[in-house]
Amino acid sequence: MSLALDPAAQDLLFREARTANTFTDEPVTEEQVQAIYDLVKFGPTAFNLSSLRITLVRSPEARERLVKHMAEGNQPKTASAPLVAILSADNEFHEELPALLPHFPQAADIFFTERPVREGAAHLNAALQAAYFIIGVRAAGLAAGPMTGFDFAGVQKEFLDDDHTPVMVINIGKPGDDAWFPRSPRLEIDQVITTV
Repeated sequence: MSLALDPAAQDLLFREARTANTFTDEPVTEEQVQAIYDLVKFGPTAFNLSSLRITLVRSPEARERLVKHMAEGNQPKTASAPLVAILSADNEFHEELPALLPHFPQAADIFFTERPVREGAAHLNAALQAAYFIIGVRAAGLAAGPMTGFDFAGVQKEFLDDDHTPVMVINIGKPGDDAWFPRSPRLEIDQVITTV
């Protein structure tokens, strides 16, 4: 059975897409960022809670502050990428729920009054939205380099507040020379799917 998405788009988003480790110096524009967000904002989340928040690191000063919190192997990539995004979970997402879920405005008061419950829901759904964001970056013809190798507490203190928890950092841009590591193996369908 074939997919509805044409093979070129399948390649762009999945088969040929890779995590980039080097980038050209071609800038990532605000228009590209807007186009990415305008696409990925439609990805579903539980209760439409949309907990992902994105901090774009553009200035040299902010880049320097971020690089010091990255794992050693990730520092050169983050230092040289045209754009870096810190993706975080907004643990106070429930404040936006009446507008985001107008047919069920009381959802926040029924399900999300406790902070630990909100933190769990915020992180899970922000991680889901982070995956959409990576696909959106690829759809824009750019490469994404998602990373969790960094000091989470340091990044939170440096760039966020107590209501926002880092999820990942993503380097974004056009791939540079020797951008790719060899493709790692993937599991086969019988290793992943069980029918009951």
